Amino acid sequence: MIEIKVPTVGESISEVTLLKWTKQDGEYVERDEVIAELESEKATFEVNAEQAGVLKTAAQEGDTLNIGDVLAQIDETAPKPEGKPAPAAAPKAEAKADAPKTAPSQAPVTGTPNDVKTTPVAAAIIADKKVDPKQISPSGANGKILKDDVLAALANPGKITNGAPLFSREEKREKLSALRKTIARRLVDSKNTAAMLTTFNEVDMGPIMDIRKKYKDKFKETHGVNLGFMSFFAKACAISLNEWKAVNAYMDGDHIVYHDYCDISIAVSTPRGLTVPVIRNVESLSMADVERKVVELAGKARDNKLTMEELQGGTFTITNGGVFGSLMSTPIINQPQSAILGMHKIQERPMAINGKVEIRQMMYIALSYDHRIIDGRESVSFLVRVKELLENPELLLFGKDPVQTLLEL
Repeated sequence: MIEIKVPTVGESISEVTLLKWTKQDGEYVERDEVIAELESEKATFEVNAEQAGVLKTAAQEGDTLNIGDVLAQIDETAPKPEGKPAPAAAPKAEAKADAPKTAPSQAPVTGTPNDVKTTPVAAAIIADKKVDPKQISPSGANGKILKDDVLAALANPGKITNGAPLFSREEKREKLSALRKTIARRLVDSKNTAAMLTTFNEVDMGPIMDIRKKYKDKFKETHGVNLGFMSFFAKACAISLNEWKAVNAYMDGDHIVYHDYCDISIAVSTPRGLTVPVIRNVESLSMADVERKVVELAGKARDNKLTMEELQGGTFTITNGGVFGSLMSTPIINQPQSAILGMHKIQERPMAINGKVEIRQMMYIALSYDHRIIDGRESVSFLVRVKELLENPELLLFGKDPVQTLLEL
């Protein structure tokens, strides 16, 4: 019998949460096959079978386990089952034979999502009357929708909200995940530790939007990735960080550590919570490189495939609340960094341009910073520089006006 133990995933991590079993107790597993998913305070990772055999689970989903605890056992002496697929084929044959009888009652079920449980009659009424299952309050066992539930929803339109009756007093209690506990702890630590202050500015996004409109198809054809806003902001921040070193630094005891490189963390919202993967050496990457990295890291974050290395480090953070409609916010510093830039919603606003009112595509930007390291002059100047670079995208090539570069001014 081989024991599968919770592996070491990081120096500071002492416990993990068992998210789910991908193989069930008593099931035969092959060597290196994924048997479970674990979540630490920083990332989600998979556990593989060390040998082929029958799996014997030693923990339940949702359990908190310490590093080194026995997660499961594998009986490598158990014979591999043979002829297992045969029974599965039999029901298909039966279903095919009985198809004419069952087809009428089965057909309406396609009107409800796979994750909604209903009785056949309820499913038929839902499909026929085109009722939204989310607007039905289920009364059956395990949340199953019954015929009377559908009829009640039809008889009382507008009396059910978000799947629950009006004036509902129901409550739901969920255990905090390891990731959510870490997010909560880090945010509170940041607020309690840093002397945090936020400065604001606004950017005319028209020039960037014109570039994207003109070159997006050619960019996609050439580089195989969409031209988004994040590459413009990342490159603008990289140039500004190299000019204002304190914004790219952090405190280490009685010392300030400065960086000659820009490892920019990108805040990514996932169903499990907020993760902040890092794009290394942004100052040395092309626009296409940045866009590829953003797509790669965002995809890994959503699929819970980020490695510890991709989450560690980072000298500065960019967060985009604009994708959710945020017009203005004060982002919280991602410690131990000293600053974070907040992007927001692009909105048409009337602006006074050379004595005339013009409608421009405007975005508020915010820089939250640690006043222990960064003074007001540095923070405001950094944000003004970011604004200048974004409103004049050609400056992103050299960091200054091409004509002035040509004339060595």
